[in-house]
Amino acid sequence: MTDTPSRSHGRKAIRPTLKPRELMTPTPDLAGVWKAKIITLFPAAFPGVLGESLTGKALQEGLWQLETTDLREFGVGKHRNVDDTPAGGGAGMVLRADVLGAAIEHTMEGTRGNWPLIYLSPRGRRMDQKMMRTFAQCDGITLLCGRFEGVDERVLEHYGIQEVSLGDFVMTGGELAAQALIDATVRLIPGVLGNQASTEEESFSSGLLEHPQYTRPAEWKGREIPEVLMSGHHGKIAEWRHGMSEEITRTRRPDLWEAYSRAKDDGNP
Repeated sequence: MTDTPSRSHGRKAIRPTLKPRELMTPTPDLAGVWKAKIITLFPAAFPGVLGESLTGKALQEGLWQLETTDLREFGVGKHRNVDDTPAGGGAGMVLRADVLGAAIEHTMEGTRGNWPLIYLSPRGRRMDQKMMRTFAQCDGITLLCGRFEGVDERVLEHYGIQEVSLGDFVMTGGELAAQALIDATVRLIPGVLGNQASTEEESFSSGLLEHPQYTRPAEWKGREIPEVLMSGHHGKIAEWRHGMSEEITRTRRPDLWEAYSRAKDDGNP
């Protein structure tokens, strides 16, 4: 039997088999369940925070799945090298095309349907809520976590890889960005949050930032909860919340406010 450099996380399934328990895949695929596949030099970084709270509970319940591929297993030579010096000279190291190609083809084997291949890169399109909703509607997603100076450009071209960025800054690798993308996507999968209204009312879902939130105690350090929220008048509460969302968006995110205003003028609030 050939060892596989992939590791899965999530719900276990019990089924008849002739294979010894220690040789079985610990978490076999669940049909129709959204899955994230991660290609990384640090598979132990996953699930990380994704294994906690609601995303962790949903992972254990099989509402989504996670699988890691150890890039080092595809390295070349005695020391399983995965990188080399940049062509043309320069600082740092670049992940090799042959190593990445082998890892990608192994990881993508057996994937079906709408399954994008993403490279976490500061050159890519910045993540936003619309992107997360699109990813949540896919059958699954494969994320390539870069390291060093990046990856051989030929790999991105050959596989038609989409580049996605967490923001306009540089990190030491793509693992944290991958976890952020997965968290923002998984929470949109039905059943993960439990209350679907949460995803409909929060920031960005309507093009606006979320209104302020309050809870007990009613008075804290001389500050009271706004009276309207204690009135029990649902219409006035909704009106207040919408007004606050507009005001916060206008003052804090002029870019979002401009887009929202245009949509509103076009009859699509």
